Amino acid sequence: MKEIKAYIQPFMLNKVETSLKQLHIHGLSVCDVKGFGREKDESYPHHYQDYVVEFTPKIKLEIVCPDEDVDKIIDCIHKNAHTGRRGDGKIFVTEILRAKSIRTADEGADAI
Repeated sequence: MKEIKAYIQPFMLNKVETSLKQLHIHGLSVCDVKGFGREKDESYPHHYQDYVVEFTPKIKLEIVCPDEDVDKIIDCIHKNAHTGRRGDGKIFVTEILRAKSIRTADEGADAI
Protein backbone atom coordinates (compact mmCIF):
# COMPACT_ATOMS: atom_id res chain seq x y z
CA MET A 1 0.00 0.00 0.00
CA LYS A 2 1.05 3.56 -0.62
CA GLU A 3 0.07 6.98 0.68
CA ILE A 4 -0.16 9.80 -1.81
CA LYS A 5 0.07 13.35 -0.50
CA ALA A 6 -0.67 16.10 -2.98
CA TYR A 7 -0.40 19.83 -2.33
CA ILE A 8 -2.51 21.69 -4.87
CA GLN A 9 -3.96 25.14 -5.54
CA PRO A 10 -7.26 25.59 -3.65
CA PHE A 11 -9.18 26.51 -6.80
CA MET A 12 -8.24 23.15 -8.40
CA LEU A 13 -9.84 20.99 -5.68
CA ASN A 14 -13.22 20.47 -7.34
CA LYS A 15 -11.65 19.48 -10.66
CA VAL A 16 -9.23 17.04 -9.01
CA GLU A 17 -11.89 15.54 -6.72
CA THR A 18 -14.34 15.02 -9.59
CA SER A 19 -11.68 13.30 -11.68
CA LEU A 20 -10.62 11.03 -8.80
CA LYS A 21 -14.24 9.97 -8.30
CA GLN A 22 -14.41 9.03 -12.00
CA LEU A 23 -11.47 6.68 -11.31
CA HIS A 24 -13.54 5.17 -8.48
CA ILE A 25 -11.19 6.64 -5.86
CA HIS A 26 -13.65 7.58 -3.16
CA GLY A 27 -11.47 7.65 -0.05
CA LEU A 28 -9.40 10.76 0.53
CA SER A 29 -8.71 13.34 3.20
CA VAL A 30 -8.57 17.04 2.44
CA CYS A 31 -6.91 19.70 4.61
CA ASP A 32 -6.42 23.43 4.23
CA VAL A 33 -2.71 24.12 4.71
CA LYS A 34 -0.33 26.99 4.11
CA GLY A 35 3.36 27.12 3.48
CA PHE A 36 6.00 28.41 1.14
CA GLY A 37 8.25 26.96 -1.49
CA ARG A 38 10.31 28.10 -4.40
CA GLU A 39 7.50 30.19 -5.86
CA LYS A 40 8.19 32.71 -3.06
CA ASP A 41 11.94 32.64 -3.70
CA GLU A 42 12.08 34.86 -6.79
CA SER A 43 15.04 36.99 -5.67
CA TYR A 44 17.23 34.37 -3.97
CA PRO A 45 19.91 35.05 -2.83
CA HIS A 46 18.95 38.30 -1.17
CA HIS A 47 19.42 40.16 2.09
CA TYR A 48 18.37 37.81 4.85
CA GLN A 49 17.30 40.52 7.29
CA ASP A 50 14.93 41.93 4.65
CA TYR A 51 13.31 38.55 4.08
CA VAL A 52 9.67 38.29 5.11
CA VAL A 53 7.99 34.89 4.86
CA GLU A 54 4.54 35.01 3.33
CA PHE A 55 2.60 31.77 3.36
CA THR A 56 0.63 30.54 0.38
CA PRO A 57 -2.65 28.67 0.91
CA LYS A 58 -2.76 25.14 -0.47
CA ILE A 59 -5.00 22.11 -0.23
CA LYS A 60 -3.42 18.86 0.95
CA LEU A 61 -4.95 15.64 -0.34
CA GLU A 62 -4.10 12.35 1.34
CA ILE A 63 -4.99 9.06 -0.34
CA VAL A 64 -4.05 5.55 0.80
CA CYS A 65 -4.30 3.06 -2.04
CA PRO A 66 -3.07 -0.28 -3.34
CA ASP A 67 0.29 -0.18 -5.12
CA GLU A 68 -1.32 -0.81 -8.51
CA ASP A 69 -3.43 2.39 -8.29
CA VAL A 70 -0.55 4.79 -7.61
CA ASP A 71 0.31 5.72 -11.20
CA LYS A 72 -3.27 6.39 -12.30
CA ILE A 73 -3.93 8.52 -9.20
CA ILE A 74 -0.75 10.55 -9.66
CA ASP A 75 -1.49 11.06 -13.36
CA CYS A 76 -5.06 12.13 -12.55
CA ILE A 77 -3.96 14.66 -9.91
CA HIS A 78 -1.21 16.03 -12.14
CA LYS A 79 -3.47 16.37 -15.18
CA ASN A 80 -6.23 18.11 -13.26
CA ALA A 81 -4.16 20.34 -10.95
CA HIS A 82 -1.64 21.52 -13.56
CA THR A 83 -1.80 25.15 -14.69
CA GLY A 84 1.83 25.52 -15.78
CA ARG A 85 2.42 28.37 -13.36
CA ARG A 86 4.64 28.50 -10.28
CA GLY A 87 2.95 27.18 -7.18
CA ASP A 88 0.97 24.40 -8.86
CA GLY A 89 2.07 22.11 -6.04
CA LYS A 90 3.77 18.78 -5.41
CA ILE A 91 2.88 15.10 -5.14
CA PHE A 92 4.66 12.71 -2.76
CA VAL A 93 4.31 8.94 -2.42
CA THR A 94 5.30 6.96 0.66
CA GLU A 95 5.02 3.33 1.74
CA ILE A 96 2.31 2.32 4.22
CA LEU A 97 3.58 -0.39 6.54
CA ARG A 98 0.30 -1.27 8.18
CA ALA A 99 -3.36 -0.30 8.12
CA LYS A 100 -6.26 -1.36 10.33
CA SER A 101 -9.92 -0.40 10.24
CA ILE A 102 -11.19 0.77 13.60
CA ARG A 103 -14.78 -0.26 12.82
CA THR A 104 -14.24 -3.72 11.29
CA ALA A 105 -10.72 -4.63 12.49
CA ASP A 106 -9.82 -5.44 8.86
CA GLU A 107 -6.11 -5.10 8.13
CA GLY A 108 -3.98 -4.35 5.11
CA ALA A 109 -5.71 -3.62 1.80
CA ASP A 110 -9.06 -4.69 3.31
CA ALA A 111 -8.77 -1.81 5.76
CA ILE A 112 -8.73 0.78 3.01
